[in-house]
Amino acid sequence: MIVETTVCFGHDHPALPGHFPGDPLIPGVVILDQVEQALSAKQEGRLLQLPMVKFVSPLRAGEPFTIRIEAVRPNGYRFVCKSGERVIAQGQLVWEA
Repeated sequence: MIVETTVCFGHDHPALPGHFPGDPLIPGVVILDQVEQALSAKQEGRLLQLPMVKFVSPLRAGEPFTIRIEAVRPNGYRFVCKSGERVIAQGQLVWEA
């Protein structure tokens, strides 16, 4: 199974005022929440673990990015978030169906 979706956070997102004034960056936890939402839209269950996550480059408000999630074993998934060809975040997650 492969899940793919595109997301864009507006400049009015409530997490932005503190991250960072004058150069708003999307916090990693907000990106990971979107990864979880993308999988939950296609697969019943809940997120159990994020055994490996790497944030590679910053994501700014107004910058669209694509989430791609791929099943690699039962209950195990690999994900990558990209803006164009630039990797924003990548990692693995464990899902309880």
